[in-house]
Amino acid sequence: MLISSNTSGGGKTTVTLGIMKALKNRGYGVQGYKAGPDYIDPAFHSHITGTTSRNLDLFLMGEKGVKAAFSRGQGELGVVEGVMGLYDGKGISTEYSTAHLARTLELPVVLVITPQAQSTTLSAQINGIINFEKTNIVGVILNNISESYYRLLKLSIEKYCGITVFGYLPKNKDLQLKSRHLGLIQSSEIEDLDKKIEICARLLENHVDIDALLKCFVETKKYEDNFHIENIKLRTAVAIDSAFSFYYKENLELLEEAGEVVYFSPLKDKKLPKDIDFLYLGGGYPEVFIKELSQNKEMMESIKEALQKGLRCYAECGGLMYLTDKIGEYDAVGFFKGNSQMSTKLQNFGYAEITVEKANPLMKEGLRIKCHEFHKSYVELEEESIYRVTKNNFDNTVKEWTCGYVKNNTLGAYGHIHFFNNLEFLESILKGG
Repeated sequence: MLISSNTSGGGKTTVTLGIMKALKNRGYGVQGYKAGPDYIDPAFHSHITGTTSRNLDLFLMGEKGVKAAFSRGQGELGVVEGVMGLYDGKGISTEYSTAHLARTLELPVVLVITPQAQSTTLSAQINGIINFEKTNIVGVILNNISESYYRLLKLSIEKYCGITVFGYLPKNKDLQLKSRHLGLIQSSEIEDLDKKIEICARLLENHVDIDALLKCFVETKKYEDNFHIENIKLRTAVAIDSAFSFYYKENLELLEEAGEVVYFSPLKDKKLPKDIDFLYLGGGYPEVFIKELSQNKEMMESIKEALQKGLRCYAECGGLMYLTDKIGEYDAVGFFKGNSQMSTKLQNFGYAEITVEKANPLMKEGLRIKCHEFHKSYVELEEESIYRVTKNNFDNTVKEWTCGYVKNNTLGAYGHIHFFNNLEFLESILKGG
C-alpha cells in the first residue's frame, strides 16, 4: 500500500509512521519504503518496523532498479510513503512522481489530506486528484481535525467522490516532529520518539478503520533483480552516526557483495578501522555536529593520513564537507584544500545528471551518472573539478555547474548517487577507471 497526499506537509509522514506502528502492534512484519531520494523518513520507518526501509526512486534507480529494491523487501506487509503531492514529479510533469511509482508497482493509494476551512470544496479537490490520471486511489484518511469536522467531511466526500473515508487522525500537539534545514530532525535525535509513535498508533486504531485498510493491501509481484557485483575481497569502512547517516540500503548491500563492510563513528571513534581498502563517507549533518567532529582530532588525522597514503574513498555531500579544511569556523579533516560554508537557501537542488569531463585516476571521461542534490551548503576549494552537472528545468532551460573533486584515490562530490542505476560508477571507484 502507498500513502500519499495532495501536498508536502499534508500529514503523510505522521500517518505512515502511525500505520506502521499499528500494524506492528497487531503482530505483522512490516517493510517500509520511501518514494524519492529522501534519507530522513526511511530512518523513522526503520526505527518503527525493525527492518531497514528502502528508497524507491524511478529517476535515480530506473524502473528495473526500483522493482529489484521493492522485491528485496521483507515481511508480510509493505507500506510505501510517497513524496510531495501525489502527481508532483520532475518539473511540471508527473514523471517520477508518487503516482508514477504506484502505477509502476501496481500499488493501491491512500490519500492523507489535512483540510483547512473547507467542506464541499475539499470533495471537488479530491475528485480532481482522482480524475487527473489513472491511479488506483482506494480511500482517504483525514489529518489533524476534530471529530465534528470529520463527520461533516466524511459525509461530503462519500457523497460527491464515491470513495472510502477510512477515518481521521485527531489534532494532537504531542505528534509534532521538529524540523531543520533539510527536513525533519533525524529519528536518532528525538528522545521521546517511541512515545510519539505509540500515541499516533493508538489514535489511528481508535479513529481509523484499520481492518478496512488491511483489505486494500494487494499481493505484489516478485521482480527480477540483476543488480549485483563480484566479490573482490574488499574491506570497506562506512561512517555512520548522527553526523553521517544518509545511505541507501542497496548501496551498502552492493559493498557487502564486494567484500566485508565495517562501520565506525567519526564522532566517537578515535581512528579508522584497521586494514581497510575503501572508505565511504556519506551525507548527513556534519555542519550540525561540526563542533564535536572538530574536537575528535585523532579521527580527523587518521582519515587525512590514510587518504594521503592513497586509500580509496568516496565522500558524498556531507562527506565532502568533512574532508575540507573547515566547516564554518571549525576545523575539519583538511584533505581537500578549501572550506565549506552554510547558506540560507538550497544550492543546486533536484535531480541532475553528471558527466565526467576531465581525466582522473578513478573514472573514465564521458561517464554519465544520475544524481540528486539537496543541501544548504557550498564548498570553496582550490581543487580542480572533474564533473559537469546538468539539470533540465521545467521551462526547458538547462542549468549547469561544476563539482566532483579527485585527489589521490579520493572522490568528493555533492551529488547523491544510487548505485543500482550507476553500477559502472561504483565499479570504477572501487577498482579504478
